Amino acid sequence: MRSRSAKDHSPRSFGWRAYALQGLLACAALGLLWRAVDLQLVDHGFLAKEGAARFSRVTKISAHRGTITDRYGEPLAVSTPVDSIWANPKELALAIDQIPRLAQALKVDQQELARRITSNLDREFLYLARHRQPAEAQKIKALGIPGVYLMREYRRYYPAGEVTGHVLGFTNIDDAGQEGIELAFDHWLAGEDGAKRVIQDRFGRVVQDVESIRPARPGRDLVLSLDLRIQYLAYRELKAAIRQHRARAGSVVVLDVTTGEVLAMVNQPAYNPNDREQISARTYRNRAATDIFEPGSSIKPFVVAAGLASGKYDAGSIIDTSGVIRIGRWQTEDEHDIGRADLTTILAKSSNVGMARLALSLEPQQLWETLTRLGFGRVTTSGYPGESAGLLSNYTHWRPIGIASLSRGYGLSVTPLQLAHAYATLGAFGISRPVSLVRVDEPVEGERVLDAEVSRTLIGMLEAVVTAQGTGKRAAIPGYRVAGKTGTAWKAVAGGYSTDRYMAVFGGVAPASRPRLAAVVVIDEPGAGKYYGGEVAAPVFSEVIGGALRLLAVPPDDAVAEPLDKAPVSDSPLLQAARRQ
Repeated sequence: MRSRSAKDHSPRSFGWRAYALQGLLACAALGLLWRAVDLQLVDHGFLAKEGAARFSRVTKISAHRGTITDRYGEPLAVSTPVDSIWANPKELALAIDQIPRLAQALKVDQQELARRITSNLDREFLYLARHRQPAEAQKIKALGIPGVYLMREYRRYYPAGEVTGHVLGFTNIDDAGQEGIELAFDHWLAGEDGAKRVIQDRFGRVVQDVESIRPARPGRDLVLSLDLRIQYLAYRELKAAIRQHRARAGSVVVLDVTTGEVLAMVNQPAYNPNDREQISARTYRNRAATDIFEPGSSIKPFVVAAGLASGKYDAGSIIDTSGVIRIGRWQTEDEHDIGRADLTTILAKSSNVGMARLALSLEPQQLWETLTRLGFGRVTTSGYPGESAGLLSNYTHWRPIGIASLSRGYGLSVTPLQLAHAYATLGAFGISRPVSLVRVDEPVEGERVLDAEVSRTLIGMLEAVVTAQGTGKRAAIPGYRVAGKTGTAWKAVAGGYSTDRYMAVFGGVAPASRPRLAAVVVIDEPGAGKYYGGEVAAPVFSEVIGGALRLLAVPPDDAVAEPLDKAPVSDSPLLQAARRQ
């Protein structure tokens, strides 16, 4: 028999506990309901923010850089799509066992990669490799390593390589212009990256485009004045001459006389802008626009121009070139005494004595003004970065010895581009047109800086230079009349001038009857025995301009009975004899 106390502890005595438990469960349910309402309605912004932080991303839409072409649309610089591999170090550190696979795919040192990851754990973005080919990048992405992502970028490619390298310059790894045309027109060529908001899964894959924040704006295309055919021709002939004469360096500039456009500009040594390892300050500078040199006798036509403009001289004026000119301890004489000679013969024979006597007879201000109007002592309008203005001191500082030196191309410095522009001005019969590296579509009026008749007379005199009796006979072009001038100058060294290091120069225009092209060839330190401008630089002029005239379909003029456009005629016996031959 059970006692009374046992009866009092029947199951009914635990009923209040069930009610208490049910109450607690109800309270918990109400709490959860309230929390759900709170999160959905009150703290909705917080949840959205946290969700966006984990899955919503703002990604860059890369904009490609504008294309650079030559005047006929041939591509000179294009942007090709590439992929860059980047990582979130925090995510990648959680899969540290994947580092060996990743390092092998990236072809980098495993320990170096691990060090980079672990030392940047406070960052959310770290480049692992830049500008990989898309196919290669996709293989790395296919590894499925957490925290490793791809980003589309663009890399600059130069189809003509070193042929146009000095003119175009190059961009850095972020596609910003660093040198040459790429730098000068960076504001025009550079695109503006866009942005969009996307949702990514935990592996970094885009599962939805949410919104466009800013559309990408591609860079604008640029059409240069270069004619790639003439550029290749000038590059080939200059490189061959540098090798043949074992020269230190060289430059060729070709201008269109009628527009002022640069049709070709090449230098040696050259570099390939596609190979970043080749790029250095020594190789990428554009010598044609940045390097200055004393032009030697190639400046003489412009000294004669000052003489003709003064009214004291004409093509038939006679100067006694005999003897020696002494000014203090300085003296000059000719290698061959040609006695009394007219200005045409003085230019053809490149008489230093004759030029010095002409220059000393002129007012210094008049000579200076003529040279200044022709562009010496100031930069051209090309806009090329780092272009030099050369050196031409004011006439108030000139002394007789300086004037005599200047008459033979010493005491002033020019760039190849500057000298070519002066010859182009002469070829335009005294009209100075702005130098342009961009294609010119409209006629260019230019500014008259030299009397037309003076220019025509001078061009006729310079034809005598390119005859069998002149110093520039190797610049002759079959079928075309050529007017030009040779130059051979000692190079300046500490304490004076070297007697075994030279600059060989030739500048001129063709066809002489109606000039279309002007060019300057500079060969720096030829070392194979020949060093005169007529022997080293003149043949390059002949090959380049001869080929260019044929490419441009310029009609021959050597058989024209009467010169076109009142073209220059000289009464010099030397030139008349050469024409009869």
